[in-house]
Amino acid sequence: MESVFTELRKLDAYPEINEDFYSRTFSGGFLTVVLSVVMLLIFVSELSLYLHTVTKTQLIVDTTRGEMLKVYFDVTFADIPCSLLIVNSMDISGERHLDIRHDIVKKRIDALGNVTESKPDVTGQPKIETPLQKHGGRLEHNETYCGSCFGAEASDDHCCNSCEEVHDAYLKKGWAMRNPDSIDLCRREEEGEGCNIQGILEINKVAGNFHFSPKKKFNSSNFHLFDFLEFQHDNYNMTHKINKLAFGDHFPGVVNPLDGVSWVHEIPNGMYQYFIKVVPAVYTDIRGRTIQSNQFTVTGFYKGPKTHRPSHPGVFFYYDLSPVMVTFKEEHVSFLDFLTNIFAIIGGIFAIASIIDSFTYHGRKIRQSDERWKSASLVDIP
Repeated sequence: MESVFTELRKLDAYPEINEDFYSRTFSGGFLTVVLSVVMLLIFVSELSLYLHTVTKTQLIVDTTRGEMLKVYFDVTFADIPCSLLIVNSMDISGERHLDIRHDIVKKRIDALGNVTESKPDVTGQPKIETPLQKHGGRLEHNETYCGSCFGAEASDDHCCNSCEEVHDAYLKKGWAMRNPDSIDLCRREEEGEGCNIQGILEINKVAGNFHFSPKKKFNSSNFHLFDFLEFQHDNYNMTHKINKLAFGDHFPGVVNPLDGVSWVHEIPNGMYQYFIKVVPAVYTDIRGRTIQSNQFTVTGFYKGPKTHRPSHPGVFFYYDLSPVMVTFKEEHVSFLDFLTNIFAIIGGIFAIASIIDSFTYHGRKIRQSDERWKSASLVDIP
């Protein structure tokens, strides 16, 4: 048994050295303190990384089909009244949605960008206590107000109490409202107004576009046409600010590049186009909860009005789908990886400390040897 212990002692890679042979120096002590502090800081950093989650990213082919995209938007138009602003969408499958109103909120704003709550007071006009009725008389006590549709009434009891209702009445008739300023109701509502429009669009998961444009479209033989006559006579300033635009629900780390982007149109009746590449994304948190969403990249292009033909003023968002999906998954660093990193840090710091101490010690020895040699040389000179 003693021979076995003897053989094991021969394999000792860390032989002990008698303390009488140690040479403790000031530089060695200083180096030990500094590197111990560094080791402690790195250990705390590794422990923090171990206790927190890390997000791993992976690219895979998107195999999902038949899903709908949710588009969250919040856009402000400084010079387009809400009664003139509409939202349309269409895609390559042929599906079209005109003048979308579901899940959309319009807020009338004044020239300072403040949201106005009361329609009668937003244009600065004096409030009429007894407004004129459609029949020309004043509003009597306990009588319901009924405004004129300016010739577009569908029946004798049809009323238009806002400029938007007048537009709808003209739309149903298939008429073009060439000069809205000639209608007192529209002129008083829309003078100096802008519009903040926000809401949610549900669109097919195929390439297409949605856009914000002034005026309505009218139907003629199942074709949806812009009212070109209006665009020829009126000027529309499509200055806008995108407060928010997101394709899907929010998840940690997502960046929407169009949030806060604004564009000032110096030439009226221009068309601003955003070309968007939508990249599907799946985010899985540490508890296994999954968020299906999207990221996107975008480029912009301004198309000015043409002199030889009427332009289509508006803000257009053309989107296309990427075939690649990005997955984000929150994970904890494994305990074995944590131990491996700690051992690597300790070993690396000890190795660096040994190298630095060796250079310092031997450098000092060489300098002392040179000084003794010079002193001996001076003594030998007669």
